[in-house]
Amino acid sequence: MLTPTGPSRRSVALDAMGGDHGPAEVVAAVALALEELPQLEELILVGQDAILRPLLTEAGLAEHPRLRLYHASQVVEMGEKAIQSLKQKKDASMFRGIELVKAGQAQALVSQGNTGSLMAGSTLKLRPLEGIDRPALGTIWPSNEGNFVLIDAGANPEAKPLHLAHNAVLGSHYCRLALKVECPRVGLLTIGTEEGKGNDLINETHALLKKMDGIIHYLGPIEGFDMFGDEVDVVVCDGFLGNVVLKSCEGLFRMIMGTLKKELGQSWNRKLGALLAKPAFNAVKAHLNPDNYAGAPLLGLKGHVLKTHGSSSRWALLSAMRIALEIIQYDLTDQVLRDIQLTNERLEAPEAPSNEPSNEEPLT
Repeated sequence: MLTPTGPSRRSVALDAMGGDHGPAEVVAAVALALEELPQLEELILVGQDAILRPLLTEAGLAEHPRLRLYHASQVVEMGEKAIQSLKQKKDASMFRGIELVKAGQAQALVSQGNTGSLMAGSTLKLRPLEGIDRPALGTIWPSNEGNFVLIDAGANPEAKPLHLAHNAVLGSHYCRLALKVECPRVGLLTIGTEEGKGNDLINETHALLKKMDGIIHYLGPIEGFDMFGDEVDVVVCDGFLGNVVLKSCEGLFRMIMGTLKKELGQSWNRKLGALLAKPAFNAVKAHLNPDNYAGAPLLGLKGHVLKTHGSSSRWALLSAMRIALEIIQYDLTDQVLRDIQLTNERLEAPEAPSNEPSNEEPLT
């Protein structure tokens, strides 16, 4: 049972620029958050004052006591290279939001901006936790009976085996916090469950994860169709594979929902059947809707940063802010540091000598 361990202050910075739907949708999300998240003590809206202030005035939020507007003159565009944006756009809303977290003015940042720039800026300004080389994006996904965590969803597309071992620790702790699973079952995503199946990254990572018994609860490799069958609570993969799976599944969900809507409207009989089945359809949509699980924390940093899709709706941004508040309340940094240290010590330790007789001839 988790108990609150985070700071008493609960302030969230929201990057208002760089999303596909524009600042107006972000302001709509602000209105929802101020109404539905009473535990949010302060919401800092970061972006261009000349654009945001009229929108806030129109929404009746300009003088809201729990809202602060923080001006940032620049915007990181989706197509920009991370290093380029860091050098040329120091006053970008994304980077100013990260600095608010570093300075302790906000306890978390939510941004729908450029993933590469967000990761690079967060890593450079906040720095990874001791013992971790690179952070990873953890996302919550629906399964048959509940939910599971997938890590990494795109932060580190060129991972090494040790990075994936760290992801298993980070994902396990995030699963404890977000899904309230006391001992999360961990699986490594690959193309087959047989020993030796997969590329070098998978096989080397599998060998490391088997050594981490007692730190994580590793069940072994899993295939894609095992992800949604309640086989595991945490799915570990590199950022390239995780991002492809994430966007493919979200695209598939939208295609299925669109196809259902189109086909059910083809005749009056179908429309009647759809009306009778509406409660079931609504339940399915509520369980599978990606907006319910928006807000992927960049785990493994000395500060809390959450990434949402560039196409995030106001409801997705609200969900991300809700997750941010939970992360602030149940800060697991100390437990993560402990398990990362144990992991590094165990994986760096020399192999114990085997007691089995050798088949080699002795040197003479």
